[in-house]
Amino acid sequence: MADWRNRWLAEMLGTALLLAVVIGSGIMAERLAGGNAGLALLANTAATVCGLYVLIEVFGPVSGAHFNPVVSAVMAVRGELPGGVLVLYITAQLVGAVLGAWLAHAMFDMTLLQFSAKVRSGLGQWIAEAVATAGLVLVIVRAPNGRAASLVAAYIGAAYWFTASTSFANPAAAFGRMFSDSFAGIAPASVPGFIVAECVGAAIGLGVHVALQPRKGGRAQPNIIERSGD
Repeated sequence: MADWRNRWLAEMLGTALLLAVVIGSGIMAERLAGGNAGLALLANTAATVCGLYVLIEVFGPVSGAHFNPVVSAVMAVRGELPGGVLVLYITAQLVGAVLGAWLAHAMFDMTLLQFSAKVRSGLGQWIAEAVATAGLVLVIVRAPNGRAASLVAAYIGAAYWFTASTSFANPAAAFGRMFSDSFAGIAPASVPGFIVAECVGAAIGLGVHVALQPRKGGRAQPNIIERSGD
């Protein structure tokens, strides 16, 4: 029981700090960028990449550092997370997301309880979220041992720029960010579309991973290094 309490705490704290990084850096970037949205996004991206890498390294040994309900769901489907614990993980992530938004507001002397007015909706945004989440899941399940933190952080940094949605790729992040009327916020009415797209993307990412696995009784194709010696 103590072990699962530690995992719950790690997921809650990790998600809270992740949201504080995303929202806090967005607030700072918006204040300092002088209206230059591109510069603000660049600063927001850099802070998120660094923060995400550190948080995965710190909390990974305790809980796996999911910080993301669809990642936890994928791990449950793969048998790496007991189904009964999935609800605990998701609860911790949602609670942490809200606390992270409030922490960011407190640090910048903003009203704690607020809702975003930033509408993020439309087919392009939903496709972007599905793509971002599919890629994230694929990176996580196929990352070599010991390299998940750097690969996930790098992927999210890239996805901030190549997706129209700036890559939330996380229902907990979408949930928490609707409580912040800031650069990183999302209007409550836009959240359901994002969450549905993220769930679809997670299923696609897991499906692609399964499709890339060698068939039973078959032989895996040689990798590039093996082929180079032919």
